[in-house]
Amino acid sequence: MQKLQRSTEHLIKMALIEDIGEGDITTKATVPKEKYVEARMTAKEEGIIVGLDIAREVFRQIDRRIRVTSRVREGARVKKGAVIATLKGPARGILTGERAALNFIQHLSGIATLTGEYRARIKGTKARLLDTRKTIPGWRSLEKQAVKLGGGENHRFGLYDAILIKDNHLKIAKTIEKAVDAARIFYGKRKVEVEAGSLTEVRGAIEAGADRILLDNMGLAELKKSVALCKQARIETEASGGIGLRNIRGIAKTGVDYISVGALTHSAKALDVNLKID
Repeated sequence: MQKLQRSTEHLIKMALIEDIGEGDITTKATVPKEKYVEARMTAKEEGIIVGLDIAREVFRQIDRRIRVTSRVREGARVKKGAVIATLKGPARGILTGERAALNFIQHLSGIATLTGEYRARIKGTKARLLDTRKTIPGWRSLEKQAVKLGGGENHRFGLYDAILIKDNHLKIAKTIEKAVDAARIFYGKRKVEVEAGSLTEVRGAIEAGADRILLDNMGLAELKKSVALCKQARIETEASGGIGLRNIRGIAKTGVDYISVGALTHSAKALDVNLKID
């Protein structure tokens, strides 16, 4: 069990306030206060499980008497029907925290599972799978951790930890060279990545001295040519835009170094997990 960040504890608190409000009126009316029960969480489909520590904290914030025991490790791939956790404690607390706990586990497990599917598609190539900043506000650290547990890697966490000059920056800066030079002046030795949507822009980014070039929404033919140019210049490449399970292997075979996929976090289907009282 790992210690959760304060921001995660706060997110859990906000989720419980949102769901419980002034109280779980159904449970208060139908479940005796002194009733103790045992329950289990079960995966209803195959997938990668993430969020057990978060579920434990959900129940801890509701009632410290509830004991949650993980039956699989964080990031484990399980088959349909696997019991992933067992619970013991006051029935009211377990029922009140059920939905919030499942929401965290289902969403994060869905991200990890989808990441695993993408990672499997590029197995045997040199390409490395990255996430993006396309995350639910407030959930970024959790979603990026789920990507890592699914076999992917994290791109920049926010606007503060890496330089990525995109098309709108270039419209204001006017030229790639000016934008790269400005980044060097402000941040010295930090690596500079530049977005390019055409071979002309790739050449411009190479001439400007970019450390990595993000090859955005390119067809395979143009992508192959761009990767070849960058290899000659010893510049890292990253493919992005319009990438899905159907085409990621073809993109990986171009020799690109990284592939960033926004769908890992913004389009992952929740993994089906339930909680049942024994």
